[in-house]
Amino acid sequence: MDYNNIIFTIYTSLEKLKKHGKVATYIPELAKVDPNKFGVHITTIDNQHFNIGDADEKFSIQSISKVLSLTLAYKKIGEKIWERIGVEPSGTSFNSLIQLEYDNGIPRNPLINAGAIVICDILVSYFEDPKTEFLNFLREISGNPLIDFCSRIADSEKQTGYKNVALINLMKSFNNIKNDIDVVMDFYYNLCSIEMTCKELSRTFLFLTTDGIDPITHKKIISESKSKRINAIMQLCGFYDEAGEFAFKVGLPGKSGVGGGIVAIHPNQYSIAVWSPRLNKKGNSKKGMKFLEQFTTKTQLSIF
Repeated sequence: MDYNNIIFTIYTSLEKLKKHGKVATYIPELAKVDPNKFGVHITTIDNQHFNIGDADEKFSIQSISKVLSLTLAYKKIGEKIWERIGVEPSGTSFNSLIQLEYDNGIPRNPLINAGAIVICDILVSYFEDPKTEFLNFLREISGNPLIDFCSRIADSEKQTGYKNVALINLMKSFNNIKNDIDVVMDFYYNLCSIEMTCKELSRTFLFLTTDGIDPITHKKIISESKSKRINAIMQLCGFYDEAGEFAFKVGLPGKSGVGGGIVAIHPNQYSIAVWSPRLNKKGNSKKGMKFLEQFTTKTQLSIF
């Protein structure tokens, strides 16, 4: 497969299109990002790399990190995790209070805000120092010991996180939050603040392409069964209430973030990360979604 030629062709064609979409201005630090940034990186299971554009520039991965915190929590406490979180698509916005109250404080899935907050609560209960433990886990699976939280972005999230505070208080009222709200939210804001490049992101998600085993280091990150379930959740819930559209047009498990990043995996083939900060009305990267649609069309590689 001539990935270099394919990504160059798609990248060039999309660069010529009119600029559509807006950056996530409701988080002050994200509002400062150059909206015209555009990067792509593919990492194959045999450690080949293909990239174009701003693939080596760090950006805020935001909700993409929720897959990784889910992986760590699922790895540590197993199937008990589903007593507090569902696995269904939300059908509502990623920070909906209405759905959460209707479901008696049980989030629809772990990739919306409420679900990720419950995951943070689980990790706060499990670890004495959850932020350090999560960073250690992330650095291990990414192969990069320098990846870190960004205090500037975490503080910016905290300043405008009123809806998230409402979500955790609502869940606390239903006894689905066990720890101090401020401690859990501090972890959550830091989780969302992580900055990575497309190259780092595609490398990090590689373990989900090969049944939970890192194909480069051959280290088992998570069991085959759990890896399958995480991929299923990404397929069903990874794009807020646009997951069906992504499955229909792209056909890969993946996760987006309001920083403009998208990561997607093809089992036994590759992990791909795309970054373009202009978002559509659903909160997903407009150009990133279009790139991946054309990419799976031209390569004729999807899971369907």
